[in-house]
Amino acid sequence: MRIGELAALVGVSTRTVRHYHHLGLMPEPARLANGYREYRLRDAVALARIRQLAELGLSLDELRDVLADDEGRELREVLQELDADLARQQAAIDAKRDRLAALLEAADLHSGSLMSPELAEVLRELPAAGSRFAELDRELLTVVNTVADPAAQTRMLDLMRPLTEPGALARGHALYRRLDELAQADPGDPRLAALATDLAAHLPDEMARQMIAHLPDGSAGDGGWLDAMFSEFTPAQSEVFRLLLIALKERF
Repeated sequence: MRIGELAALVGVSTRTVRHYHHLGLMPEPARLANGYREYRLRDAVALARIRQLAELGLSLDELRDVLADDEGRELREVLQELDADLARQQAAIDAKRDRLAALLEAADLHSGSLMSPELAEVLRELPAAGSRFAELDRELLTVVNTVADPAAQTRMLDLMRPLTEPGALARGHALYRRLDELAQADPGDPRLAALATDLAAHLPDEMARQMIAHLPDGSAGDGGWLDAMFSEFTPAQSEVFRLLLIALKERF
């Protein structure tokens, strides 16, 4: 089958297939004499497996490890693993629906109801309300916590807990104050670069890696959470965040 037929069969775009080729997740089949690539059933199974694993939230390195294990297996075994992936995805959907059902039954439904008890506990330790930047962080974390599966929620909370330690908590309060104080500064103000450097140093390595890994392309303009955040910032705060992302990418 051709690439368009393969993509339609699995329910992705041809661009997605080419992207997986580019990332090295899916090998490109040899071209025939007419110049076209010919995909086979196992390619369709591999593409479906990649799609399901990506939707389950595996990182690029985790995807590569799982797919490498698949290469030596019989097709039946790979299909059984794909079925298991779908079962895990269905279980995550069921858990989200159970959470939504509980929220809809609540007599007093408000934005704070969307937080899990674990997230609410962590947020109580972070800088208090009164800082617009702190409020944006809380709103973003609430949204992520609401849509993420339980495993992803646990990983997010594990990433955040180092920031609730006494020394980190004090630094966090001071950084939020500086962000608010410089909200109306000129984007060329040299203090913004210093603040971005201090923010980068404040973030734990693993949290920084996850931030960089989930950027659309390392800059604003491609949609998603990054553009949503930039739309809420003042020009000076946007510049701080842009410089922060540059500093984090340079760290690794």
